[in-house]
Order: sequence, then structure tokens, then C-alpha cells
Amino acid sequence: MKDKLVTLVGGGGFLGRYVAQELLAAGARVRIAQRDPRSAFFLRPLGGLGQTQFVAADIAKPDSIARAVAGSGAVVNLVGTFTDYRRVNVDGARTIAEAAAGAGAGAFVQISAIGADAQSPSLYGRTKAEGEQAVLAAFPRATILRPSVVFGREDQFINRFAGMIASLPVVPVLKGDAKFQPVYVGDVAKAVTAALSDPGAHGGQTYELGGPDVLTMAELHRWIGEQIGRTPPMPALPDAVGSMMASLGFLPGAPITKDQWLMLQRDNVVAQGAHGLAALGVTATPIGAVALGWLVQYRRNGRFGGKIAA
Repeated sequence: MKDKLVTLVGGGGFLGRYVAQELLAAGARVRIAQRDPRSAFFLRPLGGLGQTQFVAADIAKPDSIARAVAGSGAVVNLVGTFTDYRRVNVDGARTIAEAAAGAGAGAFVQISAIGADAQSPSLYGRTKAEGEQAVLAAFPRATILRPSVVFGREDQFINRFAGMIASLPVVPVLKGDAKFQPVYVGDVAKAVTAALSDPGAHGGQTYELGGPDVLTMAELHRWIGEQIGRTPPMPALPDAVGSMMASLGFLPGAPITKDQWLMLQRDNVVAQGAHGLAALGVTATPIGAVALGWLVQYRRNGRFGGKIAA
């Protein structure tokens, strides 16, 4: 990766900042492309002088994407949404892949998701699958990465539940038997770098990325409660109630849409026989190995809220 120019479309987001850091450490030059590049200026100190570039780009404006990826040796699409599904997950992915191919990039990584399936009950899952096909049509040697729920210090998954458990007297659990295989954001970043480092081996391949822990929604809630020393009642909501709340577009303390409810009807785990992190040379990180470092903020007395050893 030494001196290779890699453009990260959406590189200032949660996953993007970790991908950028991993690439910079590998010696790559990194170009962050997004609508407001100033919001990603916090990445500047991570690289050497001139190693990080910033450019304004909008997936709805193909000319801006073409300018953003010009001269790139590799391109990564990190843009995704749970709202404007088709414009972002399909049309945006196609635009970026076509621009990368037109620029002569040697590698392309599309960040998709476990659950991407043309037959998915959720529009999110269907558009993610359609986006993969659009990318491969434009850039046949693209690498597709499908992470499960991604966790890390700045995530909106574990932190959301921890915030609820820390602040609510009762925490209702929606779809408590749904299974997840959370993957550490740093491991996904390493997977992206590995795919870009050897496009000959990984181009045209699809990888499903999950961590070593498979947990139900109810188990995850209980685990978080144990780590932060808070154990409010966590009753399981009947599916009929969860479906009704999703139809209204909200769940107290944890907004959820109807489409997200449909996503929960399928387990979010790596499929049997799928290539995963190990195939990319990445060792999966357990939740407990890293999450405790930031979950401490949800304890009643912060870092001083743990038990005192005898």
C-alpha cells in the first residue's frame, strides 16, 4: 500500500475513520471524499505531511464523484443509509463503482452488510443486494465486504443500548431472540486494507465479517448491564407489540422503523461456509476485549464505579 492513493467515499464516518487510520499506517495516501470534507478534518493528524487529502463529493452528482476518484489506485465505498435506500445503497454505489472503473483504479471495496439478499423481507436488505450487483456490473473485480453489526467506541449500537440501560427504570427488549455476531470496527478496517493490498486474491470475492461472539438481543442487553453495573428489569416484548411499535415508527428510547423490524426477522450472523475475517488474515476481536474501555462511562460513578478488590 506504500504511496498508493486510496479514495474513501464517506471516509469521515464511523467506519471510515478506522479505515483511514489503517491505510495511513500502511503507508497509503488517503483521500477523504464526502459532501462536507471539513467534518473529516480531525483525520489530518493521523497521517504525515500531505498524506491525507480532502475533497467535496456527492453521490447524487456523478461529476463530483468522478473528480474525487481521479488518479486513485483504489476506491472504497463506505456510504450507506437506513432511510433513502435506493438513491444511496443502489444508485450511489453504482455511481462510485463506475467512476472508479473510469479512473482506472486497480481495486474497489464495497461495504455492504450481512442480510444483503434480493429476497430479504426488508427494503434495506434488498437494496444492499442490488447495490452489490450494480457495483460488480461496473467493476467486476470489486471486493464485497458484508459486516454484521459493527461495534466500536463511537458506535450507535452498543452505546445506544448502554445509554438506555443506564437511564431507564425499565428497558423493554425488542425481538429478544434475534441473533447478532458483532464485529469490531478495527477488524473491518483491517479487512478493507487486506482486500486492497491484494486485489488479485480478493477481487471479485464476497466476505461476511462477524466477530467471535454470537449473542441474542436479550443476551446482549444483559451483558451490557453486567458490565456497567446496572440491572433494570429487561422484559421481552411480544412480537405483536414490537411490530405495532415499528409500524408507528418508534420504540421508546430506541427508535425503530418498520423496515428495521423486518430486518430483525432474520439472524444477523455469518452464513455457514462463508469466507470471513480469517480468509483476509484478520483475527476477530471479542466484544469484551475492547468494549469495557468505553462502557465505563455508563457506570454510576464512571471509572470509580467498579467493585473495590478485597
